[in-house]
Amino acid sequence: MKLHKKVVGFSLLFFTLACANQPFYDVYKSTVNRRWHHHEKQAFQVHIHENDARYDVWIYIRHTGEYDFANLFFLSHETGPQLKDSSYRYELKLSTPDGRWIGKNAGNLYENKLLLKENHVFPDTGIYTFEIEQNMQENPISNITDIGLKIIKK
Repeated sequence: MKLHKKVVGFSLLFFTLACANQPFYDVYKSTVNRRWHHHEKQAFQVHIHENDARYDVWIYIRHTGEYDFANLFFLSHETGPQLKDSSYRYELKLSTPDGRWIGKNAGNLYENKLLLKENHVFPDTGIYTFEIEQNMQENPISNITDIGLKIIKK
């Protein structure tokens, strides 16, 4: 009987941990030929059903080891119900000062993330659009493979 209680207890604990912080929204968009132009905004439409919940909003960037810069500047545009259209400029560091890539990697592909909003409450229910636009001096930039948006409901 004690073994049965332990198995049930561990199962409940595992299930609870597995469900914690699961993304509410998790979408990646690929660039064409690993090149990202200024005019190619990556748009993500998110349907918010609860305006009293709290969310963390993350941007994910995937690049190859041939990316030419130690960072990435990008603009984030957000529109939605009862929300003043907003745009913010961010810098995402991709390497250490000595040139080593940071973030998760699989072979020659690297993934980095940046928290845009923490414990964010959307002002109303409805469709919100996030657009991510590269903001580097070089145009296009090469070896950016994917741009992702993850929203985690807390």
